[in-house]
Amino acid sequence: MEAKSFNLCVQESLQKYWNIDGLSDYGLQTFQYKDVARIIEKLHIIFEASGVKPGDKIAICGRNSARWGIAFFATLTYGAVAVPILHEFHPEQIHDIVNHSEAKLLFVGDQVWPKLNADRMPGLEGIFGNTNEEFKLLVGRTEKVKYARENLNRLFGEKFPMNFRPHDINYYRDSPDELAVLNYTSGTTSNSKGVMIPFRALWSNYDFAVGVLGKDMKPGDKVLSMLPMAHMYGMAFEFIYEFLHGVTVYFLSKTPSPAVLLSAFADIKPRLVVAVPLIIEKIVRKAVLPKLQTPIVKLALHTPILRERVLTEVRHKLQDAFGGNFIEIIVGGAAFSQDIEAVLHDIGFNYTVGYGTTECAPIISYAGWKNFRQGSCGRPVPRMEVRIDSPDPQHIPGEILTRGMNVMLGYFKNEEATRQAIDADGWYHTGDLGVMDDEQNIFIKGRSKNMLLGANGQNIYPEEIEDKLSSLPFVSECVVIQKDEHLYGLVYSDPEEVRAAGLSEAMLEAQMEENRQELNKIVPAYSRLYAIRLVPEEFEKTPKKSIKRFKYLDYEV
Repeated sequence: MEAKSFNLCVQESLQKYWNIDGLSDYGLQTFQYKDVARIIEKLHIIFEASGVKPGDKIAICGRNSARWGIAFFATLTYGAVAVPILHEFHPEQIHDIVNHSEAKLLFVGDQVWPKLNADRMPGLEGIFGNTNEEFKLLVGRTEKVKYARENLNRLFGEKFPMNFRPHDINYYRDSPDELAVLNYTSGTTSNSKGVMIPFRALWSNYDFAVGVLGKDMKPGDKVLSMLPMAHMYGMAFEFIYEFLHGVTVYFLSKTPSPAVLLSAFADIKPRLVVAVPLIIEKIVRKAVLPKLQTPIVKLALHTPILRERVLTEVRHKLQDAFGGNFIEIIVGGAAFSQDIEAVLHDIGFNYTVGYGTTECAPIISYAGWKNFRQGSCGRPVPRMEVRIDSPDPQHIPGEILTRGMNVMLGYFKNEEATRQAIDADGWYHTGDLGVMDDEQNIFIKGRSKNMLLGANGQNIYPEEIEDKLSSLPFVSECVVIQKDEHLYGLVYSDPEEVRAAGLSEAMLEAQMEENRQELNKIVPAYSRLYAIRLVPEEFEKTPKKSIKRFKYLDYEV
């Protein structure tokens, strides 16, 4: 199947859903599709008057907001290249990305702007605020940029003297292999690289979502955007698909604490929930596991007549916590705890786990919750092939390779990294290890960069050990590292849980030794931990909540 023009999909959606709500800053302001279209047109006038040409780069950095989304669509529909930057990045990293990407303009949120230094980004011709009503000009380095902003309303009136109507929209027509987005990876294993995402990959991810969700999601439905839109997972499945399908996207204006999220879920009642494992695991550990571990419930679970009733009640309570109106929860972005997944499976919860990478914009595999195989991350999606680089792909883990319409063009200004990632036959080497059964269900075993080598040459996958260790008492987060021939577990314990249990430091250390002994009973001899070391603070994470493992490889044990 050939890719359709992505910008044409945006244009048709704006025209089709003109009078319904499109993007909303939750509790603050809502933009109908016609409002979005009008502001896009104003931004196009700014771009044109500023001398921006198709192919030029426009950076967007800030917390999720309606205007972030409008700036993104305005950039693409003009023919320029969007450079989304995670607002959690360090200011120096933001400066570096703006400079490396050769961005001409920057749209920046008011939480980020005070931390930046415009002098460190000399290539920018203009910097605009993207959280104020009319994109205030913060820095204008050329007369063209200043003129465009100062005369915007007059220029808009001259262009549309008879009011702005749906048939006035006429966007840049993209070609499939044209660069659309330059997305800098969040750096789980190394420094960020600029992933060049073509329009075909955006369209293919959108068309995939239409195929699997379209019959259950209708115009006027609602979703809550929790994941950063500057990351492809959130951008594709909490923003682009919904907006092009007539679904209202609500952006949280407050920090997404559990209390804020639960209140918003109850109010918005989203039709789809897209989440990283950390959010689901915290809610399950606090809201579900304690209920299942009381003596009365344990007894009921061993009574066939009562078991189904108890599990149904627990399932309904967990569904209500997410608003009670969702088709399914899609979990992705990081490894999912097997013990938490087992609980969700036992209660019949409507969840599924997908798999993707920034380099595939992002989707590689998925299966709807009714057909989902527990422990897997689905099957290859349309227009994508997957194979395991292993002599026995069903039993011996090998690197997961994929090729197809979703795969990137390469890394920006980094031909060597591109050659390492995409081979001569077009296969993208994910760096992830996995197996695939005869029904093409993919089971991830870890990252090839993380794989450790045992004393006798055994392959050790630290993620598998961490999955078991994280289910033991007072283990909030953990990382397994190797020093000489020994394996060590680095553990962070939630101080509130430790205080509530009345544990002293010595008692917590004793609990960790007990955990180590319990763990070593259930893992192969070569995967046993030599010791557990408590770390004083939460592990440093990427914005998608994956632990930055590489920062702890040399931790002093």
